[in-house]
Amino acid sequence: MTLSVLLNNVTHRDLCVVTERGAAWGDDVMSVVVFADEFRNLQAHYPLVFQKTADGTGFQPIAVLGFEPGQNLFLGPSGWDASYVPIAIERQPFLIGVDGDELLVHVDMDSPRVGTARGEPVFLPQGGTTDYLARVNSLLRAVHEGVQATPAFVRALLEHELLESFVLDAEGPDGLPARLAGLYTIDEERLARLPGAALQALNAAGHLLPIYMAVASIGRFRDLIERRARRTAQA
Repeated sequence: MTLSVLLNNVTHRDLCVVTERGAAWGDDVMSVVVFADEFRNLQAHYPLVFQKTADGTGFQPIAVLGFEPGQNLFLGPSGWDASYVPIAIERQPFLIGVDGDELLVHVDMDSPRVGTARGEPVFLPQGGTTDYLARVNSLLRAVHEGVQATPAFVRALLEHELLESFVLDAEGPDGLPARLAGLYTIDEERLARLPGAALQALNAAGHLLPIYMAVASIGRFRDLIERRARRTAQA
């Protein structure tokens, strides 16, 4: 459940947010929505693929974190085991509210991260904004811009027929099968055959770099399989 309320420095003057990473804080997810502008940072750690939206009419890029619901192979005893945390996870428990043209900061009061006893304070004692909240504001702005930009990115992929169905069916060093289905990735052969004018148009729109970052990220599935093997061995 989510209890989203408008953040303000009167009602929430003592609000603190736990910024640690772990299953106890809701980080035990097998995938997370991501945005094209962060692909350069993401591809160093995570496989980047696409899945159909809930209504089945479009596509959304995601980073794969595990092979089954509730499995995040980037969570360990010391927290998040990667130097870059996807924006959609790092911004939690904050959300974007919209009032006309104005973007507002909301907070999920049902989040286990929210309280008054521990964590990063959201407001200064005099009511001003802490550095932490300033960082949250920049993350929410990035989320908003990412949400706005994703439809054009996906339209460009579909226009050039660059998405193909993808199934991962492999066996890890632990002997366990690693299977993921219902996903889509960049069709590398189709990409290689695109004429120069199409590549120039994709580049001019800012789409070409994230396309190549998504292609490069597929090699991270091997890393993910090895992460699972190490976890199995430690169990």
